[in-house]
This record gives sequence, C-alpha cells and structure tokens, in this order.
Amino acid sequence: MHMTPFFLFKIIAQIIAGFILISTLFGCGSSDKPAGSPSGSGAPPPEVAVIKVSFGKAIMTQDLPGRLQAYRTAQVRARVEGIVERRLFQEGSEVKAGDALFRIDARNFKAAVDATRADLEIARQTATRYQSLLAIKAVSQQEYDLAAAKVKQAESAMIRATENLENASVPAPIPGRIGRTLVTEGTFVGRGDATLLTTIEQLDPIYANFTQSGADLLRLRQAVKAGKLKQVDAATVQLVLEDGSIYPHTGNIFFTDMAVDPSTGAVSLRAEFTNPQRELLPGMFVRVRFPEAVAENVIRIPQRAVQAGAQGQYVMVVGAENKIAPLSITIGSMAGTDFIVSEGLKGDEIIIVDGLQKVRPGAVVTPIGAGVAALAKPAAPASAVAPATPATSNKPPVNK
Repeated sequence: MHMTPFFLFKIIAQIIAGFILISTLFGCGSSDKPAGSPSGSGAPPPEVAVIKVSFGKAIMTQDLPGRLQAYRTAQVRARVEGIVERRLFQEGSEVKAGDALFRIDARNFKAAVDATRADLEIARQTATRYQSLLAIKAVSQQEYDLAAAKVKQAESAMIRATENLENASVPAPIPGRIGRTLVTEGTFVGRGDATLLTTIEQLDPIYANFTQSGADLLRLRQAVKAGKLKQVDAATVQLVLEDGSIYPHTGNIFFTDMAVDPSTGAVSLRAEFTNPQRELLPGMFVRVRFPEAVAENVIRIPQRAVQAGAQGQYVMVVGAENKIAPLSITIGSMAGTDFIVSEGLKGDEIIIVDGLQKVRPGAVVTPIGAGVAALAKPAAPASAVAPATPATSNKPPVNK
C-alpha cells in the first residue's frame, strides 16, 4: 500500500504524542502518594481509649451455668370418656385459669343427669311417704331406713352425673402459655385413662436452676471468716443470656439445697425472675451471675483491656511521650464484666482499653478518655514501670 508523506507524518506524530502521555501518567503516579500512606511522614498517631488504674472496692462474682424452668406446669387431661367436638384455644396463646379448652360430646352426660334427677325425686317422695307411715306403724323401721338409704344413693349418683357433664368442657387448671394440642376433633378420649390433651406452662415468674461448687462455697466461707473478704447479700442475682447480654430484671434466690450432691460435688440453687414480656422460655441455657463476696482495696479493669500472649496475660501501658509497652498481669476473680487483677499493677498506670488492634509495643499513640489527665503530669519512662515477672519467663510478652 502506498502512503503519502503527509499521511506518514501524521501517524508518527500520533505515536510520539501517545508516548508523552504515558510518561506523564507514570510520572504523576510515582510522585503523588495518597494521604495517610505508610511511607508518608504526616500520618498522626492512632487514637486509643485509656483509663487510669486505681484501687477500690469490688463485688466478686461468679457466672454459674443454669437452665430455665417454668414456674408451674400443668398437664390438661380428659376426665370423662367421649368424642372431642371442638378445640377452643389457639396454640401458643395465653390462657387464664378456668378457661374452656376442649368440648367433649355431652349428650350422654345430659341424659344421665336427667335420669339421676328423676331417680332422686322418686327416692325422696318414697322416703317422705314411708316416714308418715312409720308414725302409724304401717311400715317397719327397716323399710323406712332402706328408703332413706336410696335417697343417699340417688344424691351421690346425681353428683357424679353433674360432675361428668361439667368435665365435658375441659378447663385450664392454671394460667399460662398453652402448648400444641395433642388430639384433634373427632378423637375418642378418656377410655381407660385420662388422655393427655395439651400442656400449660406458667412463665411469669420463671425459675433459673443452677449449681455452685461445694469446694468454692467452702473456700469463700473460710475467706470471710478469716477477714480477707466481706460477706455480701447473695440473695440478688443477674441473668446472662446466651448472646452475652444481661437480662434487665434481677432475680432472687429462694432455694438452696442443704446437701452437696455426691456425684457432682455441687450445691443446687434456684432463683426466681420476673418475665413480663415472656422473653425467657423453659429449657433455655443461661448463666447466673452470682455475687460471692466483697473485696476491699483491689484493682479491677475491663476485660477488653486484657490480652493473651505466649507468656500469659498482659495489658498495654501508656508511658512517657505517649509510647506504649506491654505489662504482664495475673488475673484473679471476676467483678461483673471486669477482671480483678491480683498481680502486675500497682495503681496509677495508664492502660489502653480500646484501640488495641491499631498499635504495637513501642508505638506512639494519641490517648483519649478518662486517663488522659493523668498523662499531663510528669511521668516516668515506660521502661521504669516494673512488670510482673511471669512464671515461665523474665521477659514481658510481645503482642504478635
């Protein structure tokens, strides 16, 4: 194909312009760095929430596993023989004591009531007539006594017939939430035994059954007796649900077994909680937060401030120039959602409680929160903070 000089010159100019554009783009990419990049020098230190460690009083608690149980449970059974004509409730609904739940065919029971009423009337008339004849000795005393006995028999038969007629309408024995029905319309019930029709559970209030180790109970009593701990009112407890949230209503312990179960070594306890919204259901797994004793002059810190490494548990301490360093600690008992620190902290340390995922030992941070005011005072270098020596090593743990 033959090209004119003008057309060839135009193609060369377009190629040169393309090379210039590519070079310009690569030059811009190498010189302009995004703000906050690791190689940038202007990135501010990360912000972390801190608190100042101090001594104080704490209520030692223990979370004990337990199960919920209905306050009362009633089995609704058929008391008479017959065909179920109709179910009068909605499954899973709330019922009141005395509400009619099922209707059994009552025609035979009505007929029995009419028959026994007639027999009773005849027996009473006969006894009245014999009484007047006895006065003139027209009948013997034995004949009169027999007529009076027939009145008693007729009255008893009348009572049984009336009860059977009433039981044809099956009532709710207790208030509560009713379960699913176990029979359908047209089922013949009550032949030979009292057929189970449904179950009612009273859910407000509700029980929480749990156990406490007999060894722990003995240890606490000895500590209180020795004066190391103070006794606390253990009648009020909290409920920790399966998702970790705290149930808004506190409960009261009203039952404690007087013996230790030899098979488990534990003591059985029961607490009662109000359940107005029916949030708690029988069979749910829960943890009962049980107050054990009052500890004086102890350090408590949030659980989220504690980290675990190869050499044990530790916290991050903010020192001079806002540099952080790890400090080994030993955890003791619980105080609600907080840890009680038995070793490692001496008080007045500034520790990080939030933002730990953004920092490493030796990094500089921007502290915020309740412990910032303490950092304004002259502070010793972070290396001067005496770490607690772990049992396995003399070196502080490193957050990996």
